[in-house]
Amino acid sequence: MILQPLSVRPGDDIPGPVLTEITALYASNRAFFALSGDFPDPDDVRPEQVARALADELTHPDGEVLLARSEGRLVGIAVTLARHPDPADPDPWIGLLMVDAGVRGQGHGRRIATAVEDRFRAEGRTAVRLAVLENNPDGLAFWTALGYEVIGHRPDREHGRPCAVLRRELGRVDA
Repeated sequence: MILQPLSVRPGDDIPGPVLTEITALYASNRAFFALSGDFPDPDDVRPEQVARALADELTHPDGEVLLARSEGRLVGIAVTLARHPDPADPDPWIGLLMVDAGVRGQGHGRRIATAVEDRFRAEGRTAVRLAVLENNPDGLAFWTALGYEVIGHRPDREHGRPCAVLRRELGRVDA
């Protein structure tokens, strides 16, 4: 598994072949987008919609979009935030972790989560947070199986959707 940042200079577009891969990954997750409402029609996710969604993530100064590849194929994506906008929140966040539905159940999600945690751990971070939509029991089951604990409930900042907030302590990096 290779986790690589999606690097796009301000004002530039995501390269066409990469955008096509990411759009296919998003489109494979129809059930999630039906729950989230992030796209107008979860049965018709379009490249321009994905590009707009990712542009918002890529322009955030503390955000990072990470592409997960296995054997050269895009199998997942993670969106992280090094610092939450709330200054009282000291932890980095995983804003999205999505695996191509065609390869779900093969351990890619767990490997992506571990790689993201390792990146934060290497930066000296001691914990990580994320939010799961309350109407997404599969997402909650995934994260709790990885050791994340629910620490609260609140609406998400962007759309006001009810979410469970989860947190996981990160072990230290051995020297």
